[in-house]
Amino acid sequence: MLEMLKKSVESCPVVKKGNYDYFVHPITDGIPKIEPWMLEEITQRIVEISPPENWDKIVTAEAMGIPIATALSLKTKKPMVIIRKKKYGLEGEVEVVQRTGYSEARMYINGLRGGDRVIFVDDVVSTGGTLIAIMGALQNMGVDVRDIVVVFKKHKNLLKIGEKSGKKIKIMLDVVVEGGKAKAYER
Repeated sequence: MLEMLKKSVESCPVVKKGNYDYFVHPITDGIPKIEPWMLEEITQRIVEISPPENWDKIVTAEAMGIPIATALSLKTKKPMVIIRKKKYGLEGEVEVVQRTGYSEARMYINGLRGGDRVIFVDDVVSTGGTLIAIMGALQNMGVDVRDIVVVFKKHKNLLKIGEKSGKKIKIMLDVVVEGGKAKAYER
């Protein structure tokens, strides 16, 4: 079903960030360019595995979740909320400490409140640090996360990430990086 997306993963470059193998793909990095067919294929799959009648808002994290959330918003006519890396100091703003395999940063949630029914979408889960932090913050806010949908998974133990986030994560493609090459497998 996601054959074109799988092939695009297999042709993307892999770079080292310390000991971390990082695949460089249009959906995860915007390099070299995000083709419209990629967003169409991804959003079609999202609405198949998470019916839009189950949620009222789309939530994503800055930065590469934004193209996915935008395309999904246009497709479903539902509003989106972006968890930003910039502090605005607005009333009700919630700070999230984000840790990934190669960095630590702070993110800020605005525009959500307890009882909101949301879907969280993102480009990739690697170490799970960002996802765990965001899910914890949303849970503390009383936001009803109906689904978590991620395009790519690059983590050997997704079960632990799911347990820590308290939610089942719906993954479109598993990505395995070996020998400097990326390979994608449909879930």
